[in-house]
Amino acid sequence: MRQINSEEIKIKIKQLCIEANYYLPKDISSALKKFKDEEEFPIAKDILGKIIENSNIARKENVPICQDTGLACIFLEIGQDVHIVGDFIEDAVNEGVREAYIDGYLRKSVVSDPLNKRINTEDNTPAIINYEFVKGENIKITVAPKGIGSENMSKIKMLKPADGVEGIKKFVLSTVEEAGPNPCPPLVVGVGIGGNFEKVALLAKKALLRPIDKRNEDEFYEKIEEELIEKINEMGIGPQGFGGKTTVLGVNIEKFPTHIGGLPVAVNISCHVTRHKSVVI
Repeated sequence: MRQINSEEIKIKIKQLCIEANYYLPKDISSALKKFKDEEEFPIAKDILGKIIENSNIARKENVPICQDTGLACIFLEIGQDVHIVGDFIEDAVNEGVREAYIDGYLRKSVVSDPLNKRINTEDNTPAIINYEFVKGENIKITVAPKGIGSENMSKIKMLKPADGVEGIKKFVLSTVEEAGPNPCPPLVVGVGIGGNFEKVALLAKKALLRPIDKRNEDEFYEKIEEELIEKINEMGIGPQGFGGKTTVLGVNIEKFPTHIGGLPVAVNISCHVTRHKSVVI
């Protein structure tokens, strides 16, 4: 049984929160450059250039890529042979988030109650924490700060099995089309299929963590991803909604077994600043 002190978890959470907000992932940076080179619409090409310039400034100056530094979404994959000592793990995670958002000069956007007395907590806590237990004696920590502009455009729907593949595609495409310029395209779209109401939403969120240059390992879903990318970019929404053929940088699908009578689907939309950073301790 390996022991890991909660202090180490706190330190890593703080580091990841700051780095995820300062540095654009390499797969996103590469996709932006690729699409800029291929973009034929002058305004779209210019906007993509400015997005790339903005990310370069953020990296060089160690400042946030976007003013909305997001709600801290934390994914913990905890090995079954790990014993956490020190503080309660949830307290350690929230303390790491608190220190990151204060010391890293990240915007604090969390209110303590969604309806009554929407008062800012002033440290961006509490975080949204997802726990998963796996084999081994390590903990993998993934921090994914999620801005609300794109999150607001996300949807979930309980389809019927008879709706099938075409029903899934139709729902994804209509969700993106309705979102239009609001989530600050170009986008990354996470799609969850299967499970139940709450599971499918988590699948869609986790789909955003997969690098967009890594397609689904299942050839069936890989083809759906590629088709959706093509069809979304044919919509002509373009970067920031000013037109062009670069509306989405990637579509990732994650699936899970489901009930014979259901076909849950969730679409989690993210802007190009699809922030995520991981470490294993």
